[in-house]
Amino acid sequence: MAKHLTPETKISTTNEQKILVRNKDLVNELMGHVSFTEMFFLHLMQRMPSKGEIAIFDAVLVTLMEHGLTPSAIATRLTIMAAPESVQGAISAGLQGIGSGLVGTMEGMAKNLQDIITAEEGVEASCLRIVNGFKATRQAIPGFGHPFHKPDDPRTPRLFEIARQAGVEGRYIDIVTTLSKTVDQVYGKHLTINATGAIAVVLSEIGVPWDVMRGIAVVTRSAGLLGHISEEREHPIAPFIYSHIEDTVPYTGKRTLDD
Repeated sequence: MAKHLTPETKISTTNEQKILVRNKDLVNELMGHVSFTEMFFLHLMQRMPSKGEIAIFDAVLVTLMEHGLTPSAIATRLTIMAAPESVQGAISAGLQGIGSGLVGTMEGMAKNLQDIITAEEGVEASCLRIVNGFKATRQAIPGFGHPFHKPDDPRTPRLFEIARQAGVEGRYIDIVTTLSKTVDQVYGKHLTINATGAIAVVLSEIGVPWDVMRGIAVVTRSAGLLGHISEEREHPIAPFIYSHIEDTVPYTGKRTLDD
C-alpha cells in the first residue's frame, strides 16, 4: 500500500509584503542579483549553484537553444502561419518534437552512464554489455551518432573542456570515453558522441537527475522557437514549406479528381 504523504510545497509562498522562492526573498535577494541561469538552477536543484556549475549549466542552455530548421522548428513555423495569434501554441507544437529521436536523447545517455557507474561488473564489462544490447535490438544508442557532424560533433569536446575548467570530478567524462571506444569496437566504425550525449555527461557531473534533463531542453528550446516565430513574421518561409509539399508529394489513390 502506498504511503500517504501530506500535501506540501517547498517551492514558494507569499503574503501581502513578501514573496519567497526556494527560501529566498524574490524582491530583495533574487531580482537584480541573480541571472536566469542561476535562478533556473536554484529552482531545479534547490540550492544556489557554484561558479563552475553556473558555467556548465549556462553552456548547456546555450548549446541546446538553437538547431536550425529541425522538425520542431518547422512545426512551430507552420503553426504560427495557421494561428498567428497563438505564440504559445506554436511554441508548444515545436516542443512536442523533443523526444527520444531528437534533442531529448540526453535522458537515455544519462541512464546508461548511471547504469555503468553503479554496475558491480566494472566499467569496461558494463559498457560492453550495454552496447551489445543496443546492437542486438538494432536500437540507436542514445547520445551517439550525428547525420551532419562527422567524424565528430564539435560541440562535444568544448562542453567537456568547459566542465573540466569548471572543476568537475570528471568521472562521467572518463566513463563516456570508455563507452565511446566500446561503441566503435562493437560497431566497427566511429560514432561521435553528439551534443545531447555530451550534455548528459556534463549535467551528470553536477548532479542533475536524468529524468529532468529533457525538461532543461524544453526550457531553452522555447527561447529558440520564439526566435523562429520572430523571423517567420519578418520573413515567412512556412508558406513555401506548405506549398512545396503540395507540389512535390503525389497523390497515389485509386481514384482521381477526374473520375
